[in-house]
Amino acid sequence: MRPVDVVIVGLGATGLAITEALSSRADCRIVGAVDIQPHIAGAALSSVVPGAPSVAVVASVDELPAAEVAVVATSSWVDTIEPTLVALLGCGMNVVSICEELREPGLSHPDVAERLDQAATLNGVSVLGTGCNPGMLMDTLPIVLSGLTTRVESIAIRRTADMSRYGAILAKFGLGLSPDEFLARRDEGRVMGHVGFAQSIVAIARGLEWTLDQIEVDAVEPDVVAAEVRQGEHLLIPAGTVAGVVHRARGMRSGATVIELATRFGIFDASDDVEPGDTLTIVGSEQSIEVNAPGGYESFLSTVAMAANAVSAVIDAEPGLRTLLELPVSALASKGARMT
Repeated sequence: MRPVDVVIVGLGATGLAITEALSSRADCRIVGAVDIQPHIAGAALSSVVPGAPSVAVVASVDELPAAEVAVVATSSWVDTIEPTLVALLGCGMNVVSICEELREPGLSHPDVAERLDQAATLNGVSVLGTGCNPGMLMDTLPIVLSGLTTRVESIAIRRTADMSRYGAILAKFGLGLSPDEFLARRDEGRVMGHVGFAQSIVAIARGLEWTLDQIEVDAVEPDVVAAEVRQGEHLLIPAGTVAGVVHRARGMRSGATVIELATRFGIFDASDDVEPGDTLTIVGSEQSIEVNAPGGYESFLSTVAMAANAVSAVIDAEPGLRTLLELPVSALASKGARMT
């Protein structure tokens, strides 16, 4: 199998982990990376990620070498990364991104979605938004499992997500802030919790051919305050500050809640009154389906895996802006057999 040339855009915590995963794949060859952090730009990628090739980390997308796939691990907001995506597509690169809004970009930014689709189609490549959530756990997985019942009445998903491995994205959850600072920044729009609930709800509704009356996304709420200092890999949580939050959303149909999503995000401790694990419940007309993961799905590692496994899928996809629902199930499967 000929290796696919790949570049990495964004070397935060998630980008570094994706780089490490792809560096062990026989079917991928990382030929470049870009990051704006001064202490990384200009360095060899191998000095940042042990085992990665010794290619230069550049400070601008314009300096990247030619590649078949770009993996983008930067912002959660599709309008923010549109210029980057358009530039990569213009260079003839397929794009995999963990941007949450890119899971269903037509929901929040239909104009951006149209431009991305046109740019990808024009250059004969595809662009795909993927990840753990949105991407798999709160949309693709329930859609696939819904095939076990002839008619779905409702879907409910509860998650507890350990965020201790994440880096810069933790700012949007308000972790490490005092409760008063949390509420103030939430009111200012600087703390917004999870980006992607609405995208997951739209994806489920589209898969089930439902027309929803409305989608409600609640304000994120502080849920756990640390009694003592606790440490994530990239963030210190001082005593007396927010260590966990809860965020909820729902989709309404004919006046009733038919899709209900709730997640507790945080850097948790064994003393916290937080029930671990994930539960997916599908109520069908003839049977109900419940999937429990008592230990929960490791959010960070799952996101890394989804992005890494999508590299070959995005090449094989039809040109244009694609979603996970358009890919064959085999395209979502683990590519661990290709590791060296």
